[in-house]
Amino acid sequence: MAEQSFETLKVWQLSHRLMLDIHQKLLPLLPKEEKFGLADQMRRSSKSVGANIAEGAGRFYYMDNVRFCYMARGSLDETLNHLLVSKDLGFCKKELYDELRAQSEEIRRLLNGYITWLKTKKIGLNEPGANLAVHELPAEYFVDHIE
Repeated sequence: MAEQSFETLKVWQLSHRLMLDIHQKLLPLLPKEEKFGLADQMRRSSKSVGANIAEGAGRFYYMDNVRFCYMARGSLDETLNHLLVSKDLGFCKKELYDELRAQSEEIRRLLNGYITWLKTKKIGLNEPGANLAVHELPAEYFVDHIE
């Protein structure tokens, strides 16, 4: 199977579009006093959705990819929260809010489907080291004090 880039994933493409729309359509509408508050949080969370999808796609073992998809979903929820705040504070018109909300819902649908697909395909399951787990040492191996 030929390796494909995260850029071919529709869920990444749509998350990238959402990030661009937030940066280009919504952030310019925010007042100056929100530059380091709401605007900064929206920049970070909207960028994080696509970044986590991309990082997960770069992992070989499927559960690593799933873990990053869960983080992307959390960032999507954070972005949606900031979008709601911007609407409720009167910074975002209903039409723009509805457009960005619809994009978010489509990304969630695709992200959930991608997670299900990853869990079904189990890519990397039989590779060396895929089933290794890091275990913490029992307490007796830690030194509490020096005698």
